[in-house]
This record gives sequence, structure tokens and C-alpha cells, in this order.
Amino acid sequence: MSTVELEIAARARKHKNTALTNVSQFIDENMLTDCFHSLNKNSSPGVDGKCWYHYNLESETRIPALLTEFKTGKYRAPSIRRVYIDKGKSGKRPLGIPTIEDKILQESVRRTLNPIYEEEFKAFSFGFRNGYSAHQAVEYMFREVSFNGLHYIIDADIKNYFGSINHAQLREFLDLRVKDGVIRRTLNKWLKAGILEDEQLQYPTEGTPQGGIVSPLLSNIYLHYVLDEWFSEQIQPLLKGKSTIVRYADDFVLGFDNASDADRVMNVLQKRFEKFNLELHPDKTKIINLKSKRGEGERGFDFLGFTHFLSESRNGKMILKRKTASKKLNLSLVKMQDWIKSNRHRKLDEIINELNLKLRGYYNYYGITFNSRSLHAYYHHVRRMLHKWLNRRGGRPAWNWERYNRLITEWRPLLKPKIYHSFLKAKPI
Repeated sequence: MSTVELEIAARARKHKNTALTNVSQFIDENMLTDCFHSLNKNSSPGVDGKCWYHYNLESETRIPALLTEFKTGKYRAPSIRRVYIDKGKSGKRPLGIPTIEDKILQESVRRTLNPIYEEEFKAFSFGFRNGYSAHQAVEYMFREVSFNGLHYIIDADIKNYFGSINHAQLREFLDLRVKDGVIRRTLNKWLKAGILEDEQLQYPTEGTPQGGIVSPLLSNIYLHYVLDEWFSEQIQPLLKGKSTIVRYADDFVLGFDNASDADRVMNVLQKRFEKFNLELHPDKTKIINLKSKRGEGERGFDFLGFTHFLSESRNGKMILKRKTASKKLNLSLVKMQDWIKSNRHRKLDEIINELNLKLRGYYNYYGITFNSRSLHAYYHHVRRMLHKWLNRRGGRPAWNWERYNRLITEWRPLLKPKIYHSFLKAKPI
């Protein structure tokens, strides 16, 4: 945290149960300039067509003017350009692209609000937070389930979460900790900002636009009050046995050691979400008994790209293990094959070098304790793909298996799997 953020955090701790009314004073020209330079210089332009480099030419005059507009309330939130990102077989995901100037202001507001809510967020909430990661969420769940015997899992799925957030309810949640007029007025403008899609302008009445810098924080705040506080402070004290929750953004899992507790929570969970304009997917939200015998029902669940299931440790104890989820593995292989096929005409050095970068990125996420087998399966599939398409570069096939194996092990080594995230400091339990 910067000095300013530490000061805001100290103020939030001092006034724990009251709303802060004057935090916009911390946003000045220095913060706006720093926020501007922190932006991705190669990001796509918004509706005004300006990229980072164009804005940089006029930043010395525009940033002071932006601060004045923000503080006086004259700032008008520009429309957001909407595009769609391919999600493979599951369709496309909408993404909003703000203007550079809007990103600057959103980042400054995020830096101001974030220290306040870091004092509120629970330890089991891992998404969109500095110093927290998906791997930490997976490890947290591993320890809770393995060491506490939480074998009854509620695997939940929220339908269109980011597009369903109720604006009026979000404002009520914000009232609990922030009543700074300048910041709240600006947040309202962002919530009401138009969305430009196919040259048609629409004005949303609910949801936060995906792609906005401040949107992840707002979505975290919403679920903090809807789910995190409710479950940990109102529900858990009423349960008979042990329980846990782990949440990463809008993905969350609940665990119980008592089947009746899981049933009771399942019965009220949908009602709780409906109260705040949210809906759980009826087919994807279910109770899973990790101890089920083969053929009696599902024995694992997917969370953050991994399939989690019970298995014996080296000492014969039942613990929660994981492997790459089959959907994620297949999608990664399809993308890799498309890339190799499209780039097979390039020089061999370039292909191998870029392929190794992609492999390192894959291993860096999926290279986690207990996932070695899936990691090696991915590597062997990629190795075969590369062999196939190198032999389709025109002319006679040039790479038999013996020569090809020498290529990827000696001449131009293909990066082999590696566990980057090992949570077992010594021997497994």
C-alpha cells in the first residue's frame, strides 16, 4: 500500500462501525498521474478512440481538468464500448472498455475505497484483492476440507452475477462505510453510464460493467454483505457441526461435516440470493457427498479450474486432492492446437520459443500439488500436436519420432511440466 492508502486504512480502522464522509480529499493530481502511468499502455481505446499514447500527449492539461471536474461534480461518465470475448464452447463473455480518462478516475476511486473494505472483507474471500490468489483459495479449501472432515459440499453457481447486481441495494451497502458525496456521486454516474454495442446505446438498470476497473471491487462489496457476512455471522453459529466457506469473486463453495447442516443451508440459500436480485443456477447448484461410492452420485466438484475429490494420502488418510478440470484441459488443448496450426509456417525457433512461453503460463497456474498427472498429460498432448503439424508444413514429412524427440529434448527443448505451487512443506499427511 502507498502512504495514502495506509492513512485511509488507519482511518477505516479507527471508525470501524461508521461511514466515512471525507475520503475524496486523498485524490489529487499526483494520484491521478500515478494511476495514469499504471494503466496498460496497449489497452484498447474506449468510445473516444484515444489510446494511452494519445492521452499522454495532453495529460499535463487534462489531468488537472479531470480533478476539477471530479471534485465539482461536473465530470460526466462516458459511455462504455462493449465487446465480447470468446469462451470456447460455453459462448462469449461481455467486456466493457472505458475511455483512458475514465480508467484513470476509476483507478483512483478504487485505490481510495480498497483500504476501507480491506478492513471489512473476510479471510475466506480471495478474489480481486491484492495479495490474494486463486492458489491460496484452493489451498484454504484443501486444509478446511481435509483437516475438518467437511465432506458435504454445496457447489453453487450464480447466474449472470455481474449483470444482476441491484443498484439500489448496492447503494445501501455502500452507505454502511462510505458517504463521501464526491465519490458516491461519481459511482452513481458509472452505474448509469451508457453501453455502446453495435452502434446502439443502452442504459443499464442493474449490474456493473465487466471491464471497468472499479467494478470488481463493487461486486466484491455486494457479495460480502449478501453472502460472506450472512453465512459467517448468522448461519454458522446455528449449525450443529463444522462448516466453511471459500469464495473467489462470484465463485464460492460451502463445506459441512454434517449432512443435515448442508440440507438446511441449501434450503435457505436460494431465498437469500433472491432477496438481493440474484439467482442460483438450479442445475449447477447442488450438494455433493465426497464420500459417495462409485455410481451413487458425483464424488467431486469443479472450482477455479480444478476438479476436487477425496483420495488417500501416503499415510492412508482421506484428503482433498485436485486435478485440472476436464473442460479446462480440453479448452486449453483446443486453443493450443489452433495456435500451432495457424503458426506452423513460422521459423522453428520462433515456434518453440513462443510455445514454451505458453507452456510456462499454463504450468504456472495448473502446476500445483497433486496435479502432476494432468500436467504431464497436457504436455504429451502438446508434444503430439506439434509433431503432427510440423509434418504438415508442405512436402514430405521431415520428422519421424526419433528425430522429433531429439529436437524437443536436445536441439530445441520443449518446456517440461513443473510444479510451481507446492503446499506440502515436508511429507504429505
